[in-house]
Amino acid sequence: MTAQASLSSSDAPGAEPPADASSRVRLVLVTGMSGAGRTTALKTLEDNGYEAVDNLPLKLLSTLLRPGATGSEALAINIDVRTRDFTVDAFEAEIAPLAAREDLDVRILFIDCDDEVLQRRYTETRRRHPLADDRPVIDGIRHERNLIQRLRERADLVLDTTELAVGDLRRIVAGNFALDDRPALTIFVTSFSYRLGLPREADLVFDVRFLTNPHYDPLLRPLTGLDPAVGEHIANDPGFKPFSDALAAMLPPLLPRFEREGKSYLTIAVGCTGGRHRSVFVAERLAALIGEHGHRVRVRHRDLDRSPG
Repeated sequence: MTAQASLSSSDAPGAEPPADASSRVRLVLVTGMSGAGRTTALKTLEDNGYEAVDNLPLKLLSTLLRPGATGSEALAINIDVRTRDFTVDAFEAEIAPLAAREDLDVRILFIDCDDEVLQRRYTETRRRHPLADDRPVIDGIRHERNLIQRLRERADLVLDTTELAVGDLRRIVAGNFALDDRPALTIFVTSFSYRLGLPREADLVFDVRFLTNPHYDPLLRPLTGLDPAVGEHIANDPGFKPFSDALAAMLPPLLPRFEREGKSYLTIAVGCTGGRHRSVFVAERLAALIGEHGHRVRVRHRDLDRSPG
């Protein structure tokens, strides 16, 4: 959903010219599954300069956002199944005229998580799901998913927190909805173990399991891809240089294309079997390459301390 739906109205005689992008009020509507991390996302937006409102009744949304009444350059509003009179139809009816306004930049952020993980979170914290009442937690989770699935499909950004630590969720939210004037695209490179699953937030994934595995060298096994001896071992693989050269040729022209499409945050994942050697070394090299081309880049090794081999 974008504000472009209203552009045709500017062709009408006497219509006001479109608002300058820098003068539009940023509006992030946070929704999603209960227990998935909506509160963390809303707090992160608040910490990054947004005025945050939690559980606003839907009928008050248009009042809060009437032209000239916000008094803020950026708003983050959490709307979910706890909201008074909440239905997906009512939600869509309220946001449709907002999305059509020239003075608003409206985005929907949907926070999701696997049902089994949500159930475990509720069980561990002994919280009651808002739709469970006296039924099992899983019944409330499934009912909520059925109710709001349509919102997930129309969201501008879906973040799955099943495998995300709280710090990672904060980082991704802050990266996607930053208000500062720095270059739009921030790149995050993460290494991972295929044994422990793909990072769900990844936009690009590179599999480096074709490289010689240092795990099978008794001297290198206890080390990691951060150690020079491991790096030298991987770099000496005949397949490494062609692969590295291909990345160096592909990524520099590709990244600006993401930026021109309006993407503000890009996650590149590099995986190997154990997430300790090959993926770590390649992720570090990849981050250095990206940084040399002037992009903001951060690197993390997701499974470096989680996988033994």
